[in-house]
Amino acid sequence: MPEICRFYGITIQFFYDDHNPPHFHVTYAGYKAVFAIGTLEIIEGKLPKKQALLVVQWAYLHRQELLEAWAAVKRRQLPKKIKPLK
Repeated sequence: MPEICRFYGITIQFFYDDHNPPHFHVTYAGYKAVFAIGTLEIIEGKLPKKQALLVVQWAYLHRQELLEAWAAVKRRQLPKKIKPLK
C-alpha cells in the first residue's frame, strides 16, 4: 500500500487491486476513512471534521494527480508522490 502524501499527521495511501470507484485511503490518529476521488466524499470510515476538511481541500487541488495515482496502482505500479497541503 503505497503512501503518496503526509501532512499535519494525515497519511494518504492507495491499495493495490482495490475496488471501484476510484478512491484513496486516509489515516489520522487512529481514524481511518476512504474518500472517493470523483466526489471527494467519505465513502467509508470517518475522520474528525477538521482533518476531513483538510483532506478535501488537498484532494481538490490534486484531483488529477490522484486519478493518475489510481491508474498507476491499478497497473500495479508505484504512484508518484503528491505535494502536501501547506
